[in-house]
Amino acid sequence: MKNCRDSNPNQSGQDSRESSIRRVHVFITGRVQGVFFRAETKNQASGLGLKGWVRNLHDNRVEAVFEGGENNIEKMLDWCRKGPSLAHVSGVELEEESRPVVTGFEDFEIRY
Repeated sequence: MKNCRDSNPNQSGQDSRESSIRRVHVFITGRVQGVFFRAETKNQASGLGLKGWVRNLHDNRVEAVFEGGENNIEKMLDWCRKGPSLAHVSGVELEEESRPVVTGFEDFEIRY
């Protein structure tokens, strides 16, 4: 796993990354449960046109998979570093995933 802070901070302008599809699996730590993190993640991801899912883990982390355009993934990761107003994010770990031919994701959902 890679810490999200180590990802490429270059988000300037429209470039070839706009049309490329990226899929990331993230684990968010801190005060991230009981603060509407999943609901706000769904709102943010859906607003960016991302597909995937989000869920709470038993160890008090939030886990999510985001799939979509490079620029929108970067925007989502930036949001994950802050979260909703009641959250306190202490870390975001991400794992890049290779894009399967058929993802099975129709939209973005909350998993229970």
